[in-house]
Amino acid sequence: MSVLNKIKEPIKEEMIEFQVYFKKLMESKVFLLNIITKYIIRNKGKQMRPMFVFLSAKLNGKVQHSTHVAAAMIELLHTASLVHDDVVDNSDKRRGVFSIKALWKSKIAVLIGDFFLAKGLLIAVDNNEFDLLRIMSEAVQEMAEGELIQLEKSRSLNITEDVYFDIIRKKTATLISSATVAGAKSVNASDELVANMKNLGTYIGIAFQIKDDLFDYQSNSIIGKPVGNDIQEKKMTLPLIYALEKSEKKESKKILKIVKKKNKSNQNIKQVIEFVKKSGGVKYSEEKMNFYKNKAIEILNNYEQSQTKQAFTDLINYTTSRKK
Repeated sequence: MSVLNKIKEPIKEEMIEFQVYFKKLMESKVFLLNIITKYIIRNKGKQMRPMFVFLSAKLNGKVQHSTHVAAAMIELLHTASLVHDDVVDNSDKRRGVFSIKALWKSKIAVLIGDFFLAKGLLIAVDNNEFDLLRIMSEAVQEMAEGELIQLEKSRSLNITEDVYFDIIRKKTATLISSATVAGAKSVNASDELVANMKNLGTYIGIAFQIKDDLFDYQSNSIIGKPVGNDIQEKKMTLPLIYALEKSEKKESKKILKIVKKKNKSNQNIKQVIEFVKKSGGVKYSEEKMNFYKNKAIEILNNYEQSQTKQAFTDLINYTTSRKK
């Protein structure tokens, strides 16, 4: 049994029901839309965000229809953001599979992303889930702000550690915290428990993104993007930010000059990676990642031991130990 399947055990039935519910939601009379949504469902990822919704719901109450609505909304928002990201980043593949942008071009990809986003909002309205609608709308706003801050700062490459954490909190952690909050809200958890779930999701999301950024410096990466991809795209992530801050001005200037280059050679990429490792950027980032992971587990420790709590703990550990 895979790690994720083991984690899913306490919510196995809920996840099976969710697949049926989600597939039915995606049905359309528009032929092209049906083809594309079937392609997306067929190549769906790990579905970690719906797992966060169901685990949060089960930890704080009893799963109900509202929980399935919440999981569908989060999955739609996540899918929309990925489709749009591939257009923004001009990516032809995601995790080794052709992107919507690659197969159907940017115009259709943008419209598909818009459709998923609108669908998520409509599900909330149709089911009178206005608390969930607010959670999702706030997440969309935060994610857009995070993306724009990153684009603005990437022009001058003047991203400090504080700015980096603000970006990843908005871009990545917001979606995971909206999943844990929506799960708790769907079972009518108290405001205190909902606040706990928000912090939990935020900490997980930050740790998750730092792990993603670390893949750029691992030579045996199997995540579907080439090693040094963030460097090639001039993305300032925590390992590089820390290394630049801790190195001598002359050396950091030299590295920044390489990062600013439009077309970097493999040798250029290798040079930056070696600089980051030598300057302690990878080690520091791993420490930060584990710090946020442990903060998330501390929140879970306030709950009584159960199969759901153990699965949630295992899922948090998985986010920082995954290979892709």
